[in-house]
Amino acid sequence: MKKVVILTAAAVLLCSVQSFAQSFKFGHINMGELIQLMPERDSAVVKLEKYAKDLDETMRSMQEEFQKKYQEYQENNANWLPAILEAKEKELAEMQQRLQQFSQNASMEYSNMQQQLLEPVMQKAREAVEKIGKANGFTYVFDLSAGSIIYFDAVNSTDILPMAKSELGIPADKTVPTNMAAQAN
Repeated sequence: MKKVVILTAAAVLLCSVQSFAQSFKFGHINMGELIQLMPERDSAVVKLEKYAKDLDETMRSMQEEFQKKYQEYQENNANWLPAILEAKEKELAEMQQRLQQFSQNASMEYSNMQQQLLEPVMQKAREAVEKIGKANGFTYVFDLSAGSIIYFDAVNSTDILPMAKSELGIPADKTVPTNMAAQAN
């Protein structure tokens, strides 16, 4: 009798564990690819490129000004009085320091601008994936672009990229150019 109770309990436990394991539903998506397909990303990239061009032009003009002053210094330093020579050397050192400071600030400002412009795009993509996950009963949705998934069984996981494209109004046939897809992974 004791064996029957133990076997019955084991069978019930096995069935409940098996049904519990089967209740998980998995999805996967390449978020990098999804974000690259979003029109909002394209406009953010255009703004970033313009911002980078403006910073680059400013840096180039500062460098040209420095080069002119340095060339003038090299050509005339033998003829200058010590007080003028000292003033010109100080001016060159200050210009060089401003160039370095501008370069550091420009790099930080570009990173901040990139974050400011792309964060809403990424947030919109995350929200679309969350909405799809909830609506379709997924327990987990894995981001394949994150690089931390070593293996997944495509048979037991649903690629939700087509659903995300639909949710975000991206044409179903729109794909990332092959050179950009390689950069996303």
